[in-house]
Amino acid sequence: MGSVVSSMQRPHLMVSMESSQANFVREMIANNKVVIFSKTYCPYSSMAKEQFRKLDVKPIVVELDLREDCSEIQAVLGRMTGAKTVPRCFIDGKFVGGGTDVKRLFDQGILQKYFK
Repeated sequence: MGSVVSSMQRPHLMVSMESSQANFVREMIANNKVVIFSKTYCPYSSMAKEQFRKLDVKPIVVELDLREDCSEIQAVLGRMTGAKTVPRCFIDGKFVGGGTDVKRLFDQGILQKYFK
């Protein structure tokens, strides 16, 4: 598990990895230490954000449910990470997982090491 999937999501949407959405995702990941692709109502997204709050780290949060291209961005994230679910969390350009993954990294003391 690890996310809430929007009922409006188009499950078979194919998106080009050369699209503006793919470029946006790549740029966000490349230009920011921590990026969370999230949805405002998702409890797993809240769980992930909370772990960074505990470390006083301010991630860049892209709230997909507030964007018209939500489905396209989720399709890009699906191609990049193997799942379209949220959250999709990246640190230093690397995908580190979803909400339960980030909580586990925090609980094991691993997440903290990214910020020392």
